[in-house]
This record gives sequence, structure tokens and C-alpha cells, in this order.
Amino acid sequence: MNRISAIAISLLAATPAAAASGSFFSLRNTDFIVLLAFLVFVGVLIYFKVPSILGGKLDERADGIRKDLDEARRLREEAQEIYASYERRQREVQGQADEIIANARREAEAQAAKAKEDLKTSIQRRLKAAEDQIASAEKDAVRAVQNQAMQASVAAASELLAAQVKAGQRSAGIDDAIEDVARRLN
Repeated sequence: MNRISAIAISLLAATPAAAASGSFFSLRNTDFIVLLAFLVFVGVLIYFKVPSILGGKLDERADGIRKDLDEARRLREEAQEIYASYERRQREVQGQADEIIANARREAEAQAAKAKEDLKTSIQRRLKAAEDQIASAEKDAVRAVQNQAMQASVAAASELLAAQVKAGQRSAGIDDAIEDVARRLN
């Protein structure tokens, strides 16, 4: 209470009424009435414990704000964990995608190499088949030429023998020539 009276005295001393003539503690002085009303108002506030109620409300509000801040901090940490989790997943997925691409490239290169090898083998087979056909055609041509040469030589020999040999010797000479040609061919 001493503090209140000290405050009231300091307020009274600083007012223009203190400089004015006449008594300050008169009910005709409006400054004194305002001071009394203010002191009664402050007394009523203290009597009904309004400052402690306001302090309690402010403490409750501060506790609510603190809880909200703690909740916000917890939610922020949770969000950061979720974000970090998504970043890890994204990196894992990116790694898997890179691995899939690398595997696809390796498989494509292997398939291309296999296709090249298969093409090379196919070309070699076809070349071999063509060479075999050419060799077979050459053999057939050589046989055909030999057969024609043999037929021509038999015909020429027959004509020569027919001109040189008499009619009776012809059949014996022809038989001998045919047997000789047959032996040579086989």
C-alpha cells in the first residue's frame, strides 16, 4: 500500500493543480476527484484479484501458445522426416530406373551382338550352300562334257573302224573297242 501512496503523491505533485492556488484536496478540484476515482478503480481491481486473473489468463494463453509451438515443432520434424523419406525413396527409385536402363542397354547390346553373329552365320551358311551348288554344277557340267566327248569319240571310232575294217571283222573290233572304252571309263 505504501507504493500506491507514493505513486499517488508523485502524481499529485506533478499535476498542474499543484501549481494552481487553492487546496488540492477539495471535492471541487476535478483533478482530486479523478485521482480518487482512479484509486478506487485500482482498489476494486486488486480486491477482485483481476491482476492475478489476467496473469492466469495470460499464463494459460502462454501455455497454449507454447503447446501450439511444440505441436508445430513436432509437426515440422515429422514433415521433415516424411520429406527425407520421400527423398530416399526418390533416390532409390532413380537408382532402380538407372539400373533398369543399364540392364536394357546391356540386353540390347547383347541382342545386337547375337543378331550380328546370327547374320554372319547365316551368310556363311548361304555362301557354303552357294559354293556347294557351284561345285555340283561344275561336276554336272564336267560329266556332261565327258559324256559328250565320249559319245563323240565312240562315234568317231566307229566311223574309223567301219572304214578300215571289213564287214566280218567289224563286229569283233567294235565289241573290243566298246569293252576297251567301258574299262577306261570305269
